Amino acid sequence: MNNIKRINLKRICVLLFVVLSVSIFNSCKQKVQPVVKVKSKFYYTCSMHPQIHEDHPGNCPICGMKLIKVELTGSGNSATEKITLTASQIQLAGIMVDTVRKENTGGEKLLTGTVVTDESRAEEISARIAGRIQRLFVRSVGEKITIGQAVYSIYSEDLLSAEKEYLLARQQQKVLNNPDVDYEALIKTVEHKLLLWGLNTAQIKSLSSLSKASATATIYSKVNGTVSDIAVHEGDYVTEGMAILKTQGLNSLWIEAQLYASESGNYKENDMVNVSFPDLNGQVIKGKVGFLNPELSDESKVVLIRIAVPNTQGLIRPGMLAYISIDNGKQNAVAVPRSSILAGGKGNKVWIKNSDGSFSGRKVSTGAGNEGYVQVLSGISPGEIVVTTGAYLLESESIFKNGG
Repeated sequence: MNNIKRINLKRICVLLFVVLSVSIFNSCKQKVQPVVKVKSKFYYTCSMHPQIHEDHPGNCPICGMKLIKVELTGSGNSATEKITLTASQIQLAGIMVDTVRKENTGGEKLLTGTVVTDESRAEEISARIAGRIQRLFVRSVGEKITIGQAVYSIYSEDLLSAEKEYLLARQQQKVLNNPDVDYEALIKTVEHKLLLWGLNTAQIKSLSSLSKASATATIYSKVNGTVSDIAVHEGDYVTEGMAILKTQGLNSLWIEAQLYASESGNYKENDMVNVSFPDLNGQVIKGKVGFLNPELSDESKVVLIRIAVPNTQGLIRPGMLAYISIDNGKQNAVAVPRSSILAGGKGNKVWIKNSDGSFSGRKVSTGAGNEGYVQVLSGISPGEIVVTTGAYLLESESIFKNGG
């Protein structure tokens, strides 16, 4: 009986082994289904570091700026791929555009110059009479003064004598009324002297009404400008004609640079040039050639060129570095700003803003150019909108989406 049980148990084990083997064999023959990876239609990146790509919002791990969301659209074909950004994303990314048009792509001469004051607008306030400076109302270089503003007060015995002479003449005119004496002419003569010594009409009228002479008088400015030098201190004795302070008119400034003698024949007075200032984030303004020195420097044999530039907002200051761009020859052609061109191993590329607000990459063939613009031979047409700032961010997004 025990033998029969053992035989049955062996049969059951063999049967289970056969069933298990068949199951394993069939499972090995079945096809392994691939795991489908769903590609996200957006990601988050940094406008300053476009190599950062995250699948969730947050801050850039490099600079800490808030990440911007980028939505990806298209079929996967790099020729038709589009990138769409919202208005806030465009602003955060600093993307700027310009219209493709004809521009001067001729060569330019770039000169390095220095901002200096326009000496033709310099003024000097000097002492009109000898005396002692009692008080300075203008105390610091760089301070702006206007016509009618108190500059200094002066103690002068000569001024006291002239005021007494004026009051005496007016008193004699009232009391004596001598027909043989021309009191009116005498009064006018003394008034003229007081005006020459720095008093104004209001001060002379006040002197007449008070009928009291004073050895101390306040002198008011007759010029507008910015103080560039103060030559005296309180308590100093001054003589007639001695400088009290100097002013500069900073509404217009000069840029001075140097040219080689062989280049000076290419330029003439009143030529218009572009001037940029590194200290003002590269701001460009128009300037005019105001002076070209006809004499050469004895040592370096170079020619001084002077450019006049407006400074109505007061942002430009003497001593600033300036770059002067002068055309050597004009060549108008369909062009894009140099900052638009992305150079790579597969050729040059620009990014275009489409009519629906999206952005697309475009291969272009370029020609000659200068510091500002590059001629486009093919790949883009006048009137299209090209990205001038932020193209590298769009390119990085395209590489991330298409894999290069």
